[in-house]
Amino acid sequence: MDMSVFDLFKIGIGPSSSHTVGPMVAARRFLLECGALEQAVGVEAHLYGSLALTGVGHATDKAVILGLMGETPQGVDPESVEDRLAEAEMDGVLRLLGEKEVPFQYATGLVWHKQSTLPEHPNGMKFVLKLADGSIVERIYYSVGGGFITAAGESQNRAGEPASTRVPFPFGTMSELLAQGREYGLSIPHMLRANELARMSEDELDAGLDRIWDTMRECIAHGLVTEGQLPGGLNVKRRAAKLWKQAHCLEGKRVNELPHDATHHVTLYAMAVNEENAAGGRVVTAPTNGAAGIIPAVLRYYAEDCRPSDPVKGIRDFLLSAAAIGMLCKKNASISGAEIGCQGEVGVACAMAAAGLVAALGGSNERIENAAEIGIEHHLGMTCDPIGGLVQIPCIERNGMGAIKAITAASLALKGDGTHFVSLDNVIETMRQTGADMQVKYKETSLGGLAVHVVTVNHAAC
Repeated sequence: MDMSVFDLFKIGIGPSSSHTVGPMVAARRFLLECGALEQAVGVEAHLYGSLALTGVGHATDKAVILGLMGETPQGVDPESVEDRLAEAEMDGVLRLLGEKEVPFQYATGLVWHKQSTLPEHPNGMKFVLKLADGSIVERIYYSVGGGFITAAGESQNRAGEPASTRVPFPFGTMSELLAQGREYGLSIPHMLRANELARMSEDELDAGLDRIWDTMRECIAHGLVTEGQLPGGLNVKRRAAKLWKQAHCLEGKRVNELPHDATHHVTLYAMAVNEENAAGGRVVTAPTNGAAGIIPAVLRYYAEDCRPSDPVKGIRDFLLSAAAIGMLCKKNASISGAEIGCQGEVGVACAMAAAGLVAALGGSNERIENAAEIGIEHHLGMTCDPIGGLVQIPCIERNGMGAIKAITAASLALKGDGTHFVSLDNVIETMRQTGADMQVKYKETSLGGLAVHVVTVNHAAC
């Protein structure tokens, strides 16, 4: 497969990879590809399916406008977003790609098709550029999970890029990766590193991996000291910072001195990240924003509690091995909550984190596979039912629980000999079939599950 570790781990902003990051990328790509910007006199964005049903709560509207302005998820300043959007709405003007001014109003420029879906994916969007001669240019894109986008009819493995890079260890299944490991006597992180080096230099790869970890670590740190209330209308209070203080000191005295303190900390790391995500902050898609807290939490657990002899190498091996699992899940099932439910987000992130932890601790390829399989197996059937269309309840706590499950899965795998009854390939296919059988209302529509059984104050987001 022609997929990179940096396709799975992308620096961006919250609250959603599929509903925020993807639409921002798609809007910008549309204008870059349509080739008629100088003739533009207007623009519209049409949102369908899950994007329409939960788009307001997921900031899809804001993301589309920012993308039309030319912003990118990794480049936009989260602190400036609200002021820039308010200014554009007040002026009634958008500067497309930062160059061409056209009239634009939120009420007419964004069209929500809540009763319709486009044929290729639940997260569909259509952009329309109106030209001075009365003609239009329109294109359809899909946000297929994890910030990946495709144009209508596009079949590339990577978002909008042709499959072209030849790698030394190609694989489409875990069985193929394991077979190559046995044939050449190589570990999974070694093979993934070799594949990445077919695309970039070793210095570029290591700098990129270190940047991912630095961003994750900064996100945890910011989330552990930031209190207040999350946006969106549910009036959800941020808890990680308060619980972190309680876990460390109270009036100068240590509290909560229990054997499970390390895992309690892991829960708070994950929650801190997802509170940052829910607030629209800077996060790493891993492999989605809705599940962005699990891998950083387990990585920090590895770096601080597992006493690694070479933490830099361990962290890089962790990310490479985790990416291998994410690639397989995306290729052979999905990482989109709108397509197969939260099993494809939190379940996949748990599997990635479990595999990464085993790899960082020197576990065999078979133990890496075993840990990943356990991680997904115990999330099968998990629905995506965010209350109010917001990535808050149950998403924030769900990340904390997913991180603990990942550590448990890694522990079970490391204590075994690598043999196990269910293969990772089998459990990924089971996840795909389960998602196909799942009713649409349980797949990021906020039309079922907790989203309709909990009364919310603000129904506008629904």
